[in-house]
Amino acid sequence: MGFVLRVIVNALAIWLTTLLLGQRFEVVGGDSTVGVVAVYLGVALIFAIIAAVIKPILQIIALPLYILTLGLFGLVINALVLLMVSWLTSSQSWGLHIDGFWWAVLAGVILAIFNAILTSLLAGSRGMAR
Repeated sequence: MGFVLRVIVNALAIWLTTLLLGQRFEVVGGDSTVGVVAVYLGVALIFAIIAAVIKPILQIIALPLYILTLGLFGLVINALVLLMVSWLTSSQSWGLHIDGFWWAVLAGVILAIFNAILTSLLAGSRGMAR
């Protein structure tokens, strides 16, 4: 899956997650519909860049914890990535707002589920077209 398509899927998954979690996990900014879509795409782009660059480094550093918890430490890594996105966009008038670590863990789980569903739907529709 291409990077641009991955960003769009992430934006959709983030939007669906904000619908479920409400004010505990929200994307702020954007005055119009186009502005709101741009904010979601911007947050998804930052999320994709952090997930591509920093997340593998964190996974290597935390490898013993992954083994010890049988992979459940991945939830903590996903929460840390979301908190990094929130921290990076907190100085802007737009961005991601998360109420705390445990909301980030829950949002990471929900985001992963939505990403998996959207990716499989997209892969299924692309397979049907060929």
